[in-house]
Amino acid sequence: MSPLTFLRGVCSSCLFCWALMVSPVNAEPVPSEDSVTVSAGSVVSLEYTLTLDDQSVLESNVGKEPMTYVQGAHEIVPGLETALEGMKKGERKHIAVAPADGYGVIDPQGIQEVKKELIPAEAQKVGAQLQGRSADGSTAFPVVREVKEETVVLDFNHPLAGKTLHFDVIVLAIKAGQLSNQP
Repeated sequence: MSPLTFLRGVCSSCLFCWALMVSPVNAEPVPSEDSVTVSAGSVVSLEYTLTLDDQSVLESNVGKEPMTYVQGAHEIVPGLETALEGMKKGERKHIAVAPADGYGVIDPQGIQEVKKELIPAEAQKVGAQLQGRSADGSTAFPVVREVKEETVVLDFNHPLAGKTLHFDVIVLAIKAGQLSNQP
């Protein structure tokens, strides 16, 4: 029996499907979950613990909801995002992020003295955090660093500026995605 005799009476859609099954397909193989890595546009879920040099725990989501972010969208500190690139699901890593790649180095211009009468009396104590508006209209959260006889020294730097951040992370999930072209 010739192939044409065999195919007589078979509907055209079945022939098309048969042709697809027997012909080589140049489709990209679907990557296995184990081969997917953290890359630009990936939606990544993490479990993490953040500590400082003195081993004090600043933050942890262990046993809680995972932290989810988009790789390359600048949603987390740059040093952490860079170190996560290429990791796989289930991978664990200790990541030390230098101040320059975290919340920045301490900017001496961010430390300013203001007249005591400009600060509420209850906030005139070391460690108090204030809220106000800067000259450009943005919200600022300075911390009182020193109280002098006539002035108060305020630190406008981020509270974690100048500190090395230690992250212990586990990649829980990675979903493929794309970065949007929007700013």
